[in-house]
Amino acid sequence: MVLAVFDIGGSAVKYGKWEEKKLHSQGSFKTPDTFLEMVAEMKKVSAKFGTLDGVAISSPGAVNVAKRRIDGISAVEYLHQRPIFDQLEAAFGVPVTIENDANCAGISEIELGAGTKAQNAVFVVIGTGIGGSIFINRKIYKGSHLFGGEFGLMKPFGKSILSPIGTAVNKARTYSEATGQKVDGRTLFELADSGDEVAQKYLAEMYDALAHSLYDMQVSIDPEIIIIGGGISVRPDVIENIKRRIFDLLKAEGVESIMPEVVACKFKNDANLIGAAANFEVLQG
Repeated sequence: MVLAVFDIGGSAVKYGKWEEKKLHSQGSFKTPDTFLEMVAEMKKVSAKFGTLDGVAISSPGAVNVAKRRIDGISAVEYLHQRPIFDQLEAAFGVPVTIENDANCAGISEIELGAGTKAQNAVFVVIGTGIGGSIFINRKIYKGSHLFGGEFGLMKPFGKSILSPIGTAVNKARTYSEATGQKVDGRTLFELADSGDEVAQKYLAEMYDALAHSLYDMQVSIDPEIIIIGGGISVRPDVIENIKRRIFDLLKAEGVESIMPEVVACKFKNDANLIGAAANFEVLQG
């Protein structure tokens, strides 16, 4: 199967050719200002890939596959509330699949990555905000309002939602405000590693917020594996800190026997492209 695969972002559109379950000929172009310009750029790219079996797209927004449109809002406003599946299939002359970007990243892990053996899994991506996807019996669960996986809106301590208190990016901002030293997420970890107690305190708060939210997921969804994605997942200590805290919370309630496997994702920057291709193969293969 040969596919043109696109990952639409607010500032750039990544692309690649999917053939024999591998990405080739990868590149990117600036996110166009209009839908017509977007289609023209995508057709220009796909023409270089030869004969295609289809086009697979990772997109922002709440992708409503049943109604063949993209609901919700995103930085690329013209994608929404239009018959985009029909319009793109008419433009390309081949089947087109579209899925939410966080869902695509999760699909890449379930189909080809860390979750290939799991029946029930949760994928959590931690970046500037927090999102993810839920898989029940290996099928993605989107919920009644397409909000399944919007983990950043959880309230682990009943006040703030998770995204502002559960990411290194936002904790670095808090550190900068408290100390007057401007740092980013990577530097916050480096400061904590060097013994900076303020940095250690804020990272501990981040781990606690994440662990309480993941504990709630575990006792409500009961997945066998939780896959952590996003830039911080490359640090082994992040996975260990989250894992230890979840176990302690489960043990405090006498249910540590349901401790899930907690692992880092396999795919990094290409997860959305790979997941979009895997989604096409599942739906159209």
